[in-house]
Amino acid sequence: MTRKFTGDRLVIATHNRGKLVEFQTLLAPLDITCLSAGELGLAEPEETETTFIGNCRIKAHAAARASGLPALADDSGLTVDALDGAPGVHTADWAATPQGRDFGMAMAKTWALLEEKAAPMPRHAQFRCTLVLAWPDGHDEQVEGDCAGQLVWPRRGAEGHGYDPMFQPDGFAQTFGEMPAGQKNAISHRARAVAKMLAKCFT
Repeated sequence: MTRKFTGDRLVIATHNRGKLVEFQTLLAPLDITCLSAGELGLAEPEETETTFIGNCRIKAHAAARASGLPALADDSGLTVDALDGAPGVHTADWAATPQGRDFGMAMAKTWALLEEKAAPMPRHAQFRCTLVLAWPDGHDEQVEGDCAGQLVWPRRGAEGHGYDPMFQPDGFAQTFGEMPAGQKNAISHRARAVAKMLAKCFT
């Protein structure tokens, strides 16, 4: 049976400031206090699974156990058709450097691999988002959302985060990196997943 969220505090299981702001915006109508795992000083668990849902469950349950509060985690990434679904669950790993994450480098790497394969245009891709809402007792609820589009180069725009400047959603002339936050949040993979979670657990 689906469990409903009935509290007024929710841990967002992320250390990514961009993701936290998106979640705070998407959940603002609920008048819930959203606390990030980073703000609470929670450790980042090792993501050892090979699927979005597997890694998402690891993060949600770790944050719920450590905080004693319900925790919402997402595992999201970019899947590129011509790269056989890569980078997928390794989306953030492609940006890893000794100094931190460099998504400019990751975007350049993605485009270079497409060029190397002489991938035909348009270069179809999807942003995918899995959400898990976990409780300290081990129960969880899961949903998924996606947004289809194509990759463009040179990248365009400085809004958003991650691979947003090279992703142009279907039906739009702008990349996520060129869109105001409100416009992106109306159509993004994360917005669609959040809408499903709200309908499932918050209403």
